[in-house]
Amino acid sequence: MPHTKRATTAIVSVCAVSALLAGCGGGDGTSGTTGSAPRPTRTADPAGPSHAADTAGAAGTPGTTPSASLPGASTGGPREPAGSAGTGRGGATTRCHTSELSASVGRNDPGAGQENFPVVLTNTSSRTCTVHGFPGAAFVGADGRQLGPDPRREPGVTARTVTLAPGHSAWAGLRFANPEISGARTAAPAALLVTPPDERDPLKVPWKGGKVPVGGNESVVWLSVFGPGTGP
Repeated sequence: MPHTKRATTAIVSVCAVSALLAGCGGGDGTSGTTGSAPRPTRTADPAGPSHAADTAGAAGTPGTTPSASLPGASTGGPREPAGSAGTGRGGATTRCHTSELSASVGRNDPGAGQENFPVVLTNTSSRTCTVHGFPGAAFVGADGRQLGPDPRREPGVTARTVTLAPGHSAWAGLRFANPEISGARTAAPAALLVTPPDERDPLKVPWKGGKVPVGGNESVVWLSVFGPGTGP
């Protein structure tokens, strides 16, 4: 016991001396010490990989850049880098770039409570090129803001490559339930942004198809893959 008392007395003495220089920390470990190193402030983790809105159903956010201005729908195959040469190795035809295309929306072909519009891309260049897969698409208002969630891709369909000689066209279907029947919330878009497959720049097409569903019941807009021609 005398030995223990001497040890305790020594510890108290050391602490007393240290208190004159820096202060003894409190029992909760939170008391700061003048001149001591500050605790590092925890910062947010660096941004991870971009999760761009996909036409497979990620909801669009009002006031943000429409997703159709992001890369066009993935086709599942290798992509040709944007801005690459017009033909591949050995003169093989490569995909059509946005600058080589014009876009339009064909006449509505309604049926069974559905509104059905062909979204058409036409090769305006002097070379033959291809499209493969789904377009990117987004309805926008006069202020350029996206209206409603992104269209979704039709499930269970197989994409095929459509070869477009100069002046030829390919079309993809855009359909949604008639809002007057479904009771969905609606908006009247000023335009439809259409992005060719695997491209980044959209084409802006004035929308003449009336109101579209943007929320509530049966508000999903569906897209099909491209096929040859200007419509069914």
